[in-house]
Amino acid sequence: MTECKEILAMLKSPETDVLREAAYLAGEAHCEDAVPLLVEMLKSSNIGVQESADNALRKIGGREAVTGVIPLLRSDEAPVRNGAMDILRALGGQELSSIIPLLKDEDVDIRIFATDILGSADNTMAIGPLCDALLKDPEVNVRYQAAVSLGNLGLPEAAKCLNQAMRDEEWVQYSVIEALAKIRHASSVDAMVKAMSHSSELVVSMIIDALGDMGNVKAVSLLLGRMEDSPTALRNKIVKAIVKILGAKLVNLLPKDARENFRDYLLVALEDEDVEVQDAAISGLAAMGGDDAAAGVFAIAVKLDADKDQDRLEGIIANLAQMGVTAVLKNALRNEDVHAALLAVETLSRIEDPEVESVLVNAFWQGYITVQRAIVSVLSRIAGAGSIDFFMDILHKHNDGKVLKSAAAFLGQKLKHAPAAEALFDLLEHQYDDVKEAALEACVAIGGDAMQDRFRELFLGQDHMKRLMAVYALGRIDAAANIELLKGALEDAEPEIRKHALEAISSLCFQNDIWLDTLAPRLLDENRDVRQTVVEIMGRCFTPEIVPHLVSALSDVDDWVKVRALEVLSQHRVAAALPEVVALLEYPNKLVAIRAIECLGGIGGTAAFQALLSISGGEDQELMEAAESAIARIQEEQEKEL
Repeated sequence: MTECKEILAMLKSPETDVLREAAYLAGEAHCEDAVPLLVEMLKSSNIGVQESADNALRKIGGREAVTGVIPLLRSDEAPVRNGAMDILRALGGQELSSIIPLLKDEDVDIRIFATDILGSADNTMAIGPLCDALLKDPEVNVRYQAAVSLGNLGLPEAAKCLNQAMRDEEWVQYSVIEALAKIRHASSVDAMVKAMSHSSELVVSMIIDALGDMGNVKAVSLLLGRMEDSPTALRNKIVKAIVKILGAKLVNLLPKDARENFRDYLLVALEDEDVEVQDAAISGLAAMGGDDAAAGVFAIAVKLDADKDQDRLEGIIANLAQMGVTAVLKNALRNEDVHAALLAVETLSRIEDPEVESVLVNAFWQGYITVQRAIVSVLSRIAGAGSIDFFMDILHKHNDGKVLKSAAAFLGQKLKHAPAAEALFDLLEHQYDDVKEAALEACVAIGGDAMQDRFRELFLGQDHMKRLMAVYALGRIDAAANIELLKGALEDAEPEIRKHALEAISSLCFQNDIWLDTLAPRLLDENRDVRQTVVEIMGRCFTPEIVPHLVSALSDVDDWVKVRALEVLSQHRVAAALPEVVALLEYPNKLVAIRAIECLGGIGGTAAFQALLSISGGEDQELMEAAESAIARIQEEQEKEL
């Protein structure tokens, strides 16, 4: 390591780079003799030099560094003073004996700096001197900073002198209150409440907020005693503090008289301009309940913007739901204001009460279409068998697609209500495709012989969309019972119908031997999508008997069919297909060639490895990279097996 003597010589260099290197070395060597020179570097106009000196002094630390930097507090240059302050905040706790005397300095600024530095000392020994400054210094700004620093230390030993300082002038009281809120000492509750009687309204407001933040239950009775004589604005602050201390649910545990009065104060607090006060009142009223409370809270919710106030609105809706089914929600459902009605629906959807179902059912036909959609959506989720007639009426009387979809989901998927079959089947004629899809799923869910007969008859028609729905439904309801019809659908003129028939038959792949004999001929289908579907099904229903068919698919005229076949062979590691896969390595379509390479990597083994090596040194960069990745995959698999 460089000797301190050499470092001192370097620190006298006029070269910036040399100075910075010397400062670094001084810090590493803890060279105390370098402190005076490093302190001088802090005055440099070069930022790099300043920073290197700053870092070095922090590393050296101790009495030498602290006493060396202290004189810079008297500098006329603000950057130099601020830099010195930062260093002393970091090091001052190590050398309190050097900092504390500054509290008696004739220069007010130095006393302020000293109180500031001691606030970062993280040392109980700083409390006594700071308390003396707080209670005895003639300069208000020193006392203010002393309180701030005691708060930053956050030590309970400071509570006593901070409590005494509550009688100081207003400027000091601000910092004292903030400090006490950080320390949260029980003794401070009485001191702060007593100070309310001789403090300005602004200070009282700060005290109330601080008591709420401190969360000491002891403050509740003291604050309750102040409510009656307090002006409305402060009383609302007290409401907020008490709810914050107790929590909304515990408000109900107040003595009966106090609880009734407090409820009235909560209702008044709803009118406060402060959002936090409003929210505290809302929270408290949610626990207490009542139609008047719900009306006040709902009035606030209606005025909020769903986008700008999303989080707050979410919280208020939760509180309204906590109050249960109230008159304001029932009335709002019939409100001409659609926004209010939708808000009521959303709130009711979160209430677990049997009454919600009947309230929504009774309001449905009187609402605007937007509201009806919201109501029926909720009912389709929460309603039970008691609402069957209501939903059947919708099927017969309503014509809105979204409403009909909800009704179909309820009667079909949820209840599988067979008497709704005819009405649901009629919806297959609806003008909107999404309604047809909902009705189709509902019919499938209901199932049964009668429903299958309807779909079998539908399959005999000329409309290809109806035949498509019939094939889909019969395959879902009972593919085995409808196998002959599905086999016939494989010869349908429409490719989509053939594809759905294939999907339906594939559901039998591990249950019935007939499925493969039915599926394999479709590899010769004239439609590329059908052939591709066959390959994908073979991948899902893979058995050794499928391998020859997949290998044959590698000769398909369509490259995408080849690609799908390669993916399936790779997935199932079909070594028997290696010759045909290797033959595709030189295929003109690069995508097919790359998939063939990847397939070899998936199949693995010596033959695949050798085939990949033969092309890994080729000129085509993409093929070469694919081959390297495939080889790496084989190697990884072999390592796992060892």
